[in-house]
Amino acid sequence: MVLEEFDETVNSTFDPHEVENVVEGFPKVGVTCFSKKLFDQLVDKFNGIEIALNSNGNGKFPIYKINYEGHELALFMSIVGAPACIVQYEELFAMGLEKMVVFGTCGALDRSIDDLAIIIPNSAIRDEGTSYHYMKSSREVVVNPKYQDEFIKILKEHDYSYIVGKAWTIDAPYRETRSKVAERKNEGCICVDMECSAIAALAKFRNKEIFQFFYAADNLDAAKWDQRSLGNTEKLSDKEKIGLLAIKLATIIED
Repeated sequence: MVLEEFDETVNSTFDPHEVENVVEGFPKVGVTCFSKKLFDQLVDKFNGIEIALNSNGNGKFPIYKINYEGHELALFMSIVGAPACIVQYEELFAMGLEKMVVFGTCGALDRSIDDLAIIIPNSAIRDEGTSYHYMKSSREVVVNPKYQDEFIKILKEHDYSYIVGKAWTIDAPYRETRSKVAERKNEGCICVDMECSAIAALAKFRNKEIFQFFYAADNLDAAKWDQRSLGNTEKLSDKEKIGLLAIKLATIIED
């Protein structure tokens, strides 16, 4: 298998710092989500100031600076899908970012997990390709080796329930077959997403601190797929409150 041919060499034929320059005054800690509507709402709420642009063949993605309780943080929208997401993060590190909190939706593999429930992944099955270029071949990767206790404390202070468990990261959402869902559930997975395992591998390879969490969206543990709040405009006020949890954790990570 080609994906078993991991190369430990740190430098490549060209590296992120050759694509992006350091941005003066770029915050060391960032917060990011995958929803455009929620991202725009957070930018407005915290009076974000545009400080840089990240770009690819699909266009430009603004990066903002926000101030929360005296803490300057970067706020940006992540690109969906492990390959594009990891390229984006590599370039943000080149700009000056050191740590980040990543949050977004996931599909629930257990029908008892409520819509918008907070899920903290502690490991992820690597059913995507990107992570294999950042760490040796293995079935799983450890997720969130730091800051889990700090985030749980924030959740308890704000009366949020939460679930800690294994994620299944896959590149092909339209290939989440019923048999695959059953297999992953038997392995202990409670949710499915498209980036988690790759982000964890990147953090380990680049020695960066990245904390990830989900809010549950669609339910795959039913006779028929249940979209629930997966839509970009569904339950936005509740999702904004979840964004505030991420921002609060980012201020702790900064210290």
